Amino acid sequence: MAKIRSKIWRIRSRIWRILVFILSTAITIMLMVIIYQWIISRKAGFVEYPQFGIEIPTNYSIHGIDVSKYQSTINWQLVKNMQVNNIHISFAFIKATEGLGNEDAMFDRNWTKIKTAGITRGAYHYFLPGKSGRAQAENFINSVTLKPGDLPPVLDIEEANGVPAEKIRERAKEWLETVRSYYGTPPIVYTNVDFYERYLRDDFDGYFLWVAHYLQPVQPRIYRPWSFWQHNERGRVNGIYTTVDFDVFNGDSVSFRKLLLE
Repeated sequence: MAKIRSKIWRIRSRIWRILVFILSTAITIMLMVIIYQWIISRKAGFVEYPQFGIEIPTNYSIHGIDVSKYQSTINWQLVKNMQVNNIHISFAFIKATEGLGNEDAMFDRNWTKIKTAGITRGAYHYFLPGKSGRAQAENFINSVTLKPGDLPPVLDIEEANGVPAEKIRERAKEWLETVRSYYGTPPIVYTNVDFYERYLRDDFDGYFLWVAHYLQPVQPRIYRPWSFWQHNERGRVNGIYTTVDFDVFNGDSVSFRKLLLE
C-alpha cells in the first residue's frame, strides 16, 4: 500500500511540475508579447518622415492607406496629423479577416484606434478562392461591426490558386451577396487590373471597384469606372514603422460622404 501511495504521489508531483512549467511558460510568452507591442508602439510614436516618400497623384483630393498586421502597432493620431503640401490621410482600409477562421492579429486595435483618431475607416476580407464564399462571409461578419460613417465592407480577391474562373466568380458572389444582405449596403471589390480582367470582368461591373495598379502617373489603366486606386505600396506615414500602401478616392468630398454608411 505504501508503495502505491508513493507512486501516486510521484505521479501527482510530476503532473504538478508540468502544469507549473506550462503556466510559467505561457505567462512568460504573454509578457514578451506585451513588451514587444509596447516597444513597437513607442517606436511608432516617434516615427516621423519629412515626406510620404513616393510620388503622390495630386489631381485627387482624398487620400488614404490600407494596413494589416504587417504594419504592426500604428500610432493613428500621428497618421491623422501628418500633412505634406495640403495632402493628408483621410481614410484607411484595415484587414479584418482571411479565409474561414482567421482574424488579423491587429484588427481589433486598429479598428478602435482609427475611430478615436477621427480617420474614416473601412474593413476588408482577404478571399481564399478554394473555400466557401458564404462561410468566408460569415467569418467577416462575426468579426466586423460597421457603424454610420464607415466605408462599405471590402472583398479583397487577388489570387486564383488554381481554382477555375467560374468557381472563383461563384464563390465571390456568395461572399458579396451574403455581406450585402447582412450590412444592407453593396460591398467594394478590391483586386488588381490583371486579375479583374482575367477572372471577374462583366459579372462584377455593378460593384464599386478598388483597383491596384502601380507606377501609373494619373490613373489605373482599366476599362471600367473605379472608386479607389491603390497606386503605390512603398509609402511612408508618420506613426507607421513600415512602408504602407497608398490609395486615392476617385471623386470629391460630396461623393465620398455619399459612399459612407448611414
